[in-house]
Amino acid sequence: MTRGSRTWTAAAIAAGCVVGAVATTRAATRRRAQAAALPAPPPAAAAVTPAPVLEAPEPSPPPPRRLGRRRAGAWTTAALAAAIVLSAVAAVAVASTRPTATVAVPLDTPAQPIAPGTPQPHLLVPRSAPLPPRQTWRWAQVLRPVAARRRPGGRVAARLRTRTPEHTVNIVLVTATAVHRGRLWVRVRLPVLPNGTQGWVLRSALSGYTFVDTHLVVSLRHRRLTLYRDGRAIFRAPVGIGARHTPTPRGQFYIRDRLRGFASPFFGPIAFGTSARSAVLTEWPAGGYIGIHGTNAPRRIPGRPSHGCIRMRDRDILRLAPLLPVGTPVTIE
Repeated sequence: MTRGSRTWTAAAIAAGCVVGAVATTRAATRRRAQAAALPAPPPAAAAVTPAPVLEAPEPSPPPPRRLGRRRAGAWTTAALAAAIVLSAVAAVAVASTRPTATVAVPLDTPAQPIAPGTPQPHLLVPRSAPLPPRQTWRWAQVLRPVAARRRPGGRVAARLRTRTPEHTVNIVLVTATAVHRGRLWVRVRLPVLPNGTQGWVLRSALSGYTFVDTHLVVSLRHRRLTLYRDGRAIFRAPVGIGARHTPTPRGQFYIRDRLRGFASPFFGPIAFGTSARSAVLTEWPAGGYIGIHGTNAPRRIPGRPSHGCIRMRDRDILRLAPLLPVGTPVTIE
């Protein structure tokens, strides 16, 4: 119990005692006053015959009223109740400030007695492995035709439309942001030649961000595709790449769209369009964009059967499709 709580408890007990003593004293004083006000009993009558009274006797005065017996009793009861309440409050305060048994026990006290010579148990704390840094990327849709510039407010590097050559919504992968003359600019990867070109566009020309934590890596040397999610490999499959005279370009790109329903089995059941472009087949329709798609010649995988696109067996790309969202960055190395 602290010094302040002890003082408060003592004051409460003393107040209760004083109130009780005052109430008792006042009750005793009133009883003595009432007893003194009562008339004395008459003396014993003599054994003589009283003489006849010719005049009517004077009426005797009424007995004195007892002063405030009910009021005094109510005040005494209230005082005693107040004293009891104060005493109960003091007891509760003392009990609440008393330390509990759990707190009073030292922290290093064993739960069970240990015999002499027995080694004491040690607390085993497992080591926590550090979490790898979470890798996320963001992309946005092009809401209106806009010029991509070499630097914020600088010369035009390319022009972006709202639709791709495949008639899907056009999206860009955002790599940086900057403020220039009070306006917000974002740096994006551009689906133009030379591959790897980036440009700055006004943030107001793009939609809100969509975040992805996937990363697709294509190894041309090993002819293998690996999909990572949050830095962990979740899918691997062999692939076919471009022939030597129509090589698959290397660099950093992203998945622009997803296409289905081809009339020819040449592209397989599904295809992903990328921002990469062939450096030698620029006269192709739409400029020779590199895709990732299935094939009707699975025996040529792995190998170099394509004009630059990345081919996969149909069963593999069907497994990849639900794992690979649009906007995923693509590294071809």
